[in-house]
Amino acid sequence: MEITTMNANVMVLAKKRGVPLVKPVAGLIAVLILAGCGTIKPEPLTQDEITARVNRDRTEMYRGQEALRGPLTLSDAMARALKYNLDYRLKMMETALSRSLLDVSQQDMLPKLMADAGYRWRDNDSGGTSVGIDDGVVSLRPSTSEEREHYLSSATFSWDVLDFGMSYFRAKQQADEVNIAEERRRKVLQNIVQEVRDAYWRALGAQRLLDETQPLAEQIAQALDKTREAEQAGILPPIEGLEYQRALLDGMTLLNQKRQQMELAKSELTALINLPPGTPLVLQDTPGPLAPAPTNIDKLEQMALERRPELREEDYKTRIDSYETKRQIASLFPNLNLFASINYDSNDYLYNSNWIESGVGVSMNLFKLLSIPSISTANDARAQTDDARRMALSMAVLTQVRVATERYKLASYDFQIAEQSAQVDQRLASISRAGSDNSLTSDLETLRTQARSIVSRFQEASSYAEAQAAYGRVLNSVGIDLLPDQVDKTDVASLSRQIQTSLRQQESSVFARTAGVVVEKHPIAVQITRLPSGISRGTVEQSVGRVIEANHLSLEPSPNSINLQMSFSSGSSSGTRKGIWTMRVKDATGAEVLTRQYTSYLPNETSTRSISALAEAATLSITSDLQRLAGATPVLSAAP
Repeated sequence: MEITTMNANVMVLAKKRGVPLVKPVAGLIAVLILAGCGTIKPEPLTQDEITARVNRDRTEMYRGQEALRGPLTLSDAMARALKYNLDYRLKMMETALSRSLLDVSQQDMLPKLMADAGYRWRDNDSGGTSVGIDDGVVSLRPSTSEEREHYLSSATFSWDVLDFGMSYFRAKQQADEVNIAEERRRKVLQNIVQEVRDAYWRALGAQRLLDETQPLAEQIAQALDKTREAEQAGILPPIEGLEYQRALLDGMTLLNQKRQQMELAKSELTALINLPPGTPLVLQDTPGPLAPAPTNIDKLEQMALERRPELREEDYKTRIDSYETKRQIASLFPNLNLFASINYDSNDYLYNSNWIESGVGVSMNLFKLLSIPSISTANDARAQTDDARRMALSMAVLTQVRVATERYKLASYDFQIAEQSAQVDQRLASISRAGSDNSLTSDLETLRTQARSIVSRFQEASSYAEAQAAYGRVLNSVGIDLLPDQVDKTDVASLSRQIQTSLRQQESSVFARTAGVVVEKHPIAVQITRLPSGISRGTVEQSVGRVIEANHLSLEPSPNSINLQMSFSSGSSSGTRKGIWTMRVKDATGAEVLTRQYTSYLPNETSTRSISALAEAATLSITSDLQRLAGATPVLSAAP
C-alpha cells in the first residue's frame, strides 16, 4: 500500500513539471536556421564602397607625416624611409605579431582552470532495475536518482606535465620566430637604405642637369629645322645635310635616354620615402668624395658572416629545429596529469549536491616507442640539412662581399673616366663655341659638341650614382645596420642626425675613409683682371662660374674662399693668332698655390662669346687642381 501511494505521488509530480520553455525556444531556433540555409547570395562591392576604401587608404598612407623643410639630405631621406616606408611598416607589424604570438605561447604553459556550467532536461525519467546474475530475476522495482531538470556547475584545476613540456618547447620556438622576424626587418631596412642611396644620387644628378637640357633640346630642334630648310634650298649638299641631321638626332636620342633614366629616380625616391606623387622635392647638392676601396677582405668576410641577417636567421632556424628534436623526444615520456575540482549539482535526489574531487593519472602510448628510430633519423637529416643550407648561404655571402668590393673598384674607376670625359667634352664645346663664325655648319657643330657635353655630364652623374650604389652594396654585403642600438628621439630631424652618426661610425669599420666624410671645403672666388677691349667682364665671369659649379665646386666669396685670378693676353705663332689665359690660385691666406697657362687658337674676330668659351676651356684645364685645393675631390685614384 505504501509503495502504491509513493508511485502515485511520483506520477503526479512528473505531470506537474510539464514541458519547460526551452523546448519551444529550441524548436523555433531550429526552424530559423533551416529557413536561412540557401538564402545567402554573392553581393559585389558597390562603387561607393570602393571609392570610400580608396579615399581612406590614400589618407592613411600619408597620415601623420612631417612636412618637408628645406633641401633633403641623404640622411633625411633615410630617416623618412625608416619612419614612413610602407614595406618597412609591414615588417614592423610582422615583428609585433611574432611577439604577440610568443605571449600566447607562454600562456599555454600555465595550468588549466576550467569553469563549467550547464542545464539538463529530458522528457522522461532516467532510472533502471537490478537483475540477478544467476537466475535473471528482477530484484528491484524501476527507480530513478536524477531529476528531469537540473543545473550543473564546476571549476576544475588541472596540470598536464606532458602538455607543459610541449608548450615549453613551442614557446622557445616562438621566441626564436620573434628573432627571425627581427632579422628580416633588419634585412628589409638594409635593402631600403640601399635603394634610397641609389635613387637619391641619381635624382640629384637629374636635378643638377635637367635645367640645362631643355634649352639645348630646343636649340637642337631648331637646328634640325634649319638643316632641312638649307638642304631643300640647296645651301647644303644632301649628304652633308643628312649627316648633320643624323648627328643632331643621335645627340638628341642620347640626351633623352639619359634624361629619362635620371628623371625616374626622383619618382623612385618619392615612393621610397612615402611622399605623395608629385610632391616638390629639392635635394641638397653636396656630393662628397668617394672612399678608397677596402683592402682587408678577410676582415669584411668575417664581419659579413657575423652580421648578415640571413645567416643569423639560419642560426635561429637551427635552434628551432633543435627544440623540435627535444619536443619529439619529450613526447615519448609518460604523461602525468594532476587535477582537482569543485562541483555543484541541483539534483534533489543527490545526497550531496556539493563536493570536491581530485586525482592523479599516468598514461603512456607504448606504440609511440616504435617511432624512436624514425625520430632519430629525421632529426639527424634535419641537422644535416640545416648545416648544408647555412654553408651554402655562407658561401653566397662571401661571394657577395668580394663581388661588391670589386664592383666598387670598377665603379670608382668608371667615374674617373666619366669625369675626365665630361671635362674633355666641356672643353671641346667651349672651343667649338669660341671658333664659331655664325655660319650654319659652324652652329651645327657647336650644337653637336654641346649635346655631347651634356650627355657626358649626365654620364658623369650616372657614374657617380653607380659608384655610390656600389659603395652601399659593400655596406649591405657586410650587414651594416642603419641605426644605433638605442634611439633617443623619433622625429625626422633627430633620426637623420642619429643615422648620419651611426652610419659614419659603422662605415669606418669597412672603409679606411668613409665616403662623404666631413672635410673642410673652400668655395671659389673668381676675379678677371685683364680682358680685350669691348669684352663683357660679367659674361666671362658667368661662364667661368658655370664651369666651376658644374664640377662640384661652390662659387661664392667668403673669408675662407680660394681666389682664382684669370688674365687674358693674345699673341701669334707661325702667323696664327693665339689666346693665352694666365691663371693664378691663392688660398685663404693670400699665398699663391697654383699657376697655370692655357693657350688656344684665337678666331679672327674676337668677341665676348669666343673669349668666354676660351675662359671656360681654361678653367676646365685646372678643374682637378681646384677640386683638390677646395677639398671637394670627387674620387680618389683607383685601379680597375
